[in-house]
Amino acid sequence: MMEIQTSKSDLVFLVICALLGLLAELSFFHGEIGISYFLFVTAFYWAFFCRFRGFPFTNRRIGFLLLFCIWLLSAGYFLYCNTLFYALNILVIPVLVILHVILITGSPTMDWYRLSFIPYAFSKLFALFPYNIVFFAKEKENVKTKVDNKAYQVITKIGIGLLISVPLLLIVVNLLSSADSEFSRVIDRFPSLFVHVNLLEGSFRTIVVLLYTFGFFGFLQLLKSKWEPPALLEMKGKPKFWDPVIVSTLLVMINAVYVLFVTIQFQYFFSGNLQDSYTFAEYARRGFFELMAVTMINLTFLIGTLSFSKESGKGIRLFIKVMLTLLVAVSGVMLISAFMRLSLYESAYGYTLARVLPHSFMIFLGVIFLYTLINVWIERLSLIRFYLVSSLVYYTLLNMVNIDQFVVDQNLQRYKDTGKIDIYYLDSLSYTGVHGLLDLYESHPDLPGLEKALSDRKKYTFAEDHSWQSFNIVKRSVRERLQEFSK
Repeated sequence: MMEIQTSKSDLVFLVICALLGLLAELSFFHGEIGISYFLFVTAFYWAFFCRFRGFPFTNRRIGFLLLFCIWLLSAGYFLYCNTLFYALNILVIPVLVILHVILITGSPTMDWYRLSFIPYAFSKLFALFPYNIVFFAKEKENVKTKVDNKAYQVITKIGIGLLISVPLLLIVVNLLSSADSEFSRVIDRFPSLFVHVNLLEGSFRTIVVLLYTFGFFGFLQLLKSKWEPPALLEMKGKPKFWDPVIVSTLLVMINAVYVLFVTIQFQYFFSGNLQDSYTFAEYARRGFFELMAVTMINLTFLIGTLSFSKESGKGIRLFIKVMLTLLVAVSGVMLISAFMRLSLYESAYGYTLARVLPHSFMIFLGVIFLYTLINVWIERLSLIRFYLVSSLVYYTLLNMVNIDQFVVDQNLQRYKDTGKIDIYYLDSLSYTGVHGLLDLYESHPDLPGLEKALSDRKKYTFAEDHSWQSFNIVKRSVRERLQEFSK
């Protein structure tokens, strides 16, 4: 059982966590999330830095990067309207926040890029449950020592009575409001938070607030106490069990096949000409997925060789480096070929998120391969650390470049060049796509199906939730433009 010391500041912080829990419930359980996510993240970090004022933070560089990415991702909820990232970031942001506060309050010697950090983070997170139990047991004893037993029992009974009265009052207020319209009007003058709350809904929301309150309190208090889980901070050196001779043989065989393949197929890769046995779509799509699969296999083999190969003599080590360099080179050719095939498919069938996102991922893979090539010759560089940081930066950039807008712009440009456009796909891109449809309507109002799509969207948009939590800049702009749309 962990030993803790309590003080008045702990109780003050508990009240702050209760307010934070209430804000979390208001932000995430009252309709579509918009600016509320950014406001909550800001409030959370205000409470965090107030509580940890003067605390000796560690891992500052990665900490600043994580904090910057967290704020950008949360800002995306009111800056852009991407359905994919809307769903992903509901989980990604809390994970990043948990990792961030653990990192900057943990040991300065912590290897956050090691696998051992995962069980370490889990042990920190789940320790909040026993911490809360111990804390409130300690507070109970403190209260008992300050008041006599009879007064303590009275206070306890009053607290129990208040807890029981809350759901009972909810039922009574609802029944009386239904029975008397004048009473209902009086109740309606109270803040909407307390009006006509369904018993089941009110109980659920109360439980959510309490869970958030004790979750924030226990977790942050635990971090402030600098409690460290036993035997999880350090990890022994990487196991080296790949024999260099076997690795060399594999590299020679694999590279021989790849060099032959690239040499024979080079014109086929980059000419854009169709083979007789393939349709246009099959040519682009099949080639893309096959080449991407081979590229990912090559990357995995590269990482495994650099991480798990046994030490060897200078000659064989140099030979392996040359073979790995060749493997990176042919992988780069395949990556470029896959990139061009997907571009070919987009030019024929239009731009979608499902096509643009793989394009961006291939650029990211190109960066990964380049760094891996540098690591082949400069062994002291850390692969895993770079992969984690670059993945975080890549994901954040994807959120910030407004990829929906890019897809809309490319499709509108394609319409100018070819006269082809899928208005129903643009409509599916939420409010960013509607912006594109409105731009298209201004120049081509007679395009078949466009007027009806905008009319349907107008009805749907003004029937949506308009709460402060769901405020979004793109959504507001579209609503203003749709108001001017008279059809």
